[in-house]
Amino acid sequence: MSDNELSVYNDNEINEKISKELKDWEYDGKWIRKRFKTHSWKGTLMVINTVGHLSEAAWHHPDLIASYAFVEVKLMTHDKKGITNLDFELAKKIDDVVLWNPSAEDLSLEGTPKDPRFAYIKY
Repeated sequence: MSDNELSVYNDNEINEKISKELKDWEYDGKWIRKRFKTHSWKGTLMVINTVGHLSEAAWHHPDLIASYAFVEVKLMTHDKKGITNLDFELAKKIDDVVLWNPSAEDLSLEGTPKDPRFAYIKY
C-alpha cells in the first residue's frame, strides 16, 4: 500500500468501524485504544512482548501503557496524524493473538488454567 492510499478516517467513520469490527476498543478523539487486563506482572510482560512482536512485524508501532495488571494499547498512524487502515488492521491482529483462548475452541490444547498463579490474560 502506498502512502497516498492511506486515508485518515473521520470521527464518525472511526466510531462506525470500531462498533462493527473491534470488540472493546474505543476512540478518544486521537487514538483507538484498548486495555487488556492481566492477572499479574508476568501476564503484562507477555502481552507487551506479543504486541511488540506483532507491531514490529507489521512495521506499525503503538504507544503502550503498562501497569502491574494491565496493558493499554494506543494506535494512531503518526505520520498521518490520524486513524487509518493500518491502525484497524493491527488492532484486529493484536486481538486475534493476545485474546486467543484454546480452551474456547475444539482443540487438544487446553489453554492456561483459571488459577491466577498460571493464568495471564483476563478474557
